[in-house]
Amino acid sequence: MSQRKVSFVSGEYYHVYNRGNSKQKIFLDENDYLRFIGLLFVCNSSKNFKIDNFSKKENLLNFLRDKEIVNIGSYCLMPNHFHILITEIGEGNISRFMQKLSTAYAMYFNKKYQRSGSLFEGKFKAEHASSDKYLKYLFSYINLNPVKLIEPKWKEQGIKNRAKFLDYLNKYSYSSYQDYIGKTRIENKILNKSMFPEYFINREDFEREIFDWINFNR
Repeated sequence: MSQRKVSFVSGEYYHVYNRGNSKQKIFLDENDYLRFIGLLFVCNSSKNFKIDNFSKKENLLNFLRDKEIVNIGSYCLMPNHFHILITEIGEGNISRFMQKLSTAYAMYFNKKYQRSGSLFEGKFKAEHASSDKYLKYLFSYINLNPVKLIEPKWKEQGIKNRAKFLDYLNKYSYSSYQDYIGKTRIENKILNKSMFPEYFINREDFEREIFDWINFNR
């Protein structure tokens, strides 16, 4: 069995991600996105649970969980993959969290769509945010992922309509973008912003950083 190249250290920041096996979609409808988002909250607990204990319509964000095992700073779900910016609380807890998350979602997905076999493309991948500059970059990269859904070639052609671009990001609820522009929603409880550098003081500061990143990466 292959070993992950990145070793996790408490207090360090990591970008973890994975995609569907053979690049297949892992979110087929809104309920799939909502289930995964709920699991981001539920699985971040020292308390174990059985997936069968939750009904299909139950909002997992109302679950009374135990002590957190990781800190989540940002996330984004795309049709066939996901991104999470994370730190661990205690040795081995990123791997523990990701195993709980991946297993619980795969069980939900396979049961719902009457399928079997691996849902994800092997083990989750991880990158160490080894510098302050790279960590700040990851906040923009992760939260801007949805732009690809409306402008796949934005890096080559730029953002043609800034208002449309911002409106789409503001309405895209399957990422932490809305949490950084100050929208009040139950998903806010997934994040532990206090455990990450305070790069963005307000909404204007966050959006300015987003567009600076876009201009730099063209």
